[in-house]
Parts: sequence; C-alpha cells; structure tokens
Amino acid sequence: MTQATKLAAGAVFPDISVARLGGGTIAPAAMEGWRLLVVYRGKHCPLCKPYLTTLDGLIDSFAEAGVQVMAVSADPEEKATADVAEFGWRFPVGYGLTVAQMQELGLYVSTPRSAQETDRPFAEPGLFLINPEGRVQIVDISNAPFSRPDLAAIARGAKRIQEMNYPIRGTLAA
Repeated sequence: MTQATKLAAGAVFPDISVARLGGGTIAPAAMEGWRLLVVYRGKHCPLCKPYLTTLDGLIDSFAEAGVQVMAVSADPEEKATADVAEFGWRFPVGYGLTVAQMQELGLYVSTPRSAQETDRPFAEPGLFLINPEGRVQIVDISNAPFSRPDLAAIARGAKRIQEMNYPIRGTLAA
C-alpha cells in the first residue's frame, strides 16, 4: 500500500474546491492574502470539536495577523451542518472533501473502523498556512487525531512571519 506524496513546504497550494456551508465554495488557492486551511476528520471525531472550537476562539488573533480561517472535511453537508449548529463555529466550513483531494493535499486517509464511526473514508488532520503568493508557508500533516499543532502558536507565528519577512522553512532538497 502506498501513501500520497506529502505537500512540500513552499509548494504552490493545489487548486482544490469544496462546497461551503451556506453556499458557494471554499477554494484556498483562488483566494488572496494569508489563509489558514484546517482539515478535520469529521463529525465522528471527538477530538475535532474542541480543536475547532479553539480555532473559533482564536478568530480575532488570526484576523489581527491578516489570516482568513477555514476548515473542511469529507463529511456530507448534513453532518457538517449539525456540527456548526451545535458548536457555533464562525469560520467558513467546507464539506465533501474527496479522497482524490485528500491525496492531492498529501493527507493521510483512513477507512472507518465501523459503520458507527462513519460511512466513508476520511482525512486525518492537516493544517496549511498559505501565503499571499499561494505557497504553503506552514504545513502540518498527521496520521492520528492526537497530534495537532497548537493553534495559538500558529496565530502568533503567522503574525511573526509577516513582521520579520520570515522565509518558508524546510525547503532544502536532499
């Protein structure tokens, strides 16, 4: 079994698009400015709710750093809608991320353990800070729900990157 190639730091962010709750689409590559895309596992994940709630609590910090925040999952519309209704997240939420899109982003993809967990393959956590040039400034991809970056540190880092004109790190080819 092979896994998709991971999206490299400094790479141009792929041109993916998913449906957005409330209408329209989430298409980070087509957006301007700094943007943060958080890929979450879906409604079935008990660790995603507090993580995204933390993200929601940091919306002002990200806005101060000039960063647009969004989250996406493979969930169908009704599951994504239920989560937003329950937790009140204010950032755009996308749904219907396909396995092909997950692979294009270099995410780990899991199959459900049972029908009670969920009914479709889903992405493990991923976080992408995309700079105004459309390049991946920060990438964090995990194969498990227990390993995710500190969102407050990402917000502080996004601001610091801009203040210092900090380069994209980790781009030296072996």
